Amino acid sequence: MNKIYYHLPGLFEFYEFYKVFLPLFYDHREFFYDWCDIGSVYGAPGDALWGGGRVGFGDADPESVKALLYEYGISARLTFSNSLLETQHLSDKKCNSLLKLFAGDGKVRNGIIICSDLLLAYIHEHFPEYYFVSSTTKVITDFDEFKHELARPEFKYVVPDFRLNKEYEKLFDLDGPEKEKVEFLINECCSYSCYDRKNCYENVSKKSLGIECEDHACVSPTAGRGYRFSDAMKNPGFVSVDDIQNIYAPEGFKHFKIEGRSLGSALILEFLLFYMTKPEYWLKVREEIYLDSSLDLF
Repeated sequence: MNKIYYHLPGLFEFYEFYKVFLPLFYDHREFFYDWCDIGSVYGAPGDALWGGGRVGFGDADPESVKALLYEYGISARLTFSNSLLETQHLSDKKCNSLLKLFAGDGKVRNGIIICSDLLLAYIHEHFPEYYFVSSTTKVITDFDEFKHELARPEFKYVVPDFRLNKEYEKLFDLDGPEKEKVEFLINECCSYSCYDRKNCYENVSKKSLGIECEDHACVSPTAGRGYRFSDAMKNPGFVSVDDIQNIYAPEGFKHFKIEGRSLGSALILEFLLFYMTKPEYWLKVREEIYLDSSLDLF
């Protein structure tokens, strides 16, 4: 089986968690599936003007974050997926400082998860070291539109809306280079029939820009339950480990994104157990994480 790459949430949000998890993952590979690796960790500081996707709360020191991922040769992805940016926002000092800090260092290439073509053009011109990921916040649910996005040379990866995950016949008909660019969002909990997803993301973009607005009212009938992994597993767009091993990987798909930036680190651990850890070591990994006195998982 070819190597599979997971893209993990919480670059700034769960820095303390990854300080404990990453040494465990790389020093005890026997606990984890040998066919998987970490392709990137993504996120943004809570006050990042260019942030989008989910309301951020990341407050880790950027220098420390960069050093941790550099130590393990993992790509850092800045989640700059705000869809409402205008020209005056491009001069934001904090976001430009982050770009300078995470620009190429020779060991690993870092990326930008992006929605705005305006911002893409700006970063491409001023910081050509980065690669770009077309964000799922574009809510691309039409397969022809998705193929058009895959054809854009600016993007190294494209994350379609989770409702395209099971379009097997069309997905399998993609050519090799196209398949290399697809990155599936695999544990989405949102309603499969949601018609308001784009407005939800735009609400987050407004908040990042400091625009006063009411909280987005989720139209899902189960919105009051919040995120539950058990609910996500019942979602028609859910991608399981068996799906990855037996459906996607044999067809040449390698990249899988785990959502969870707005969740707690205890739930992030459950994702990493389910997708990356051999079942016989689940308890062992839980104990190693839970018993670390530096972490507050709840």
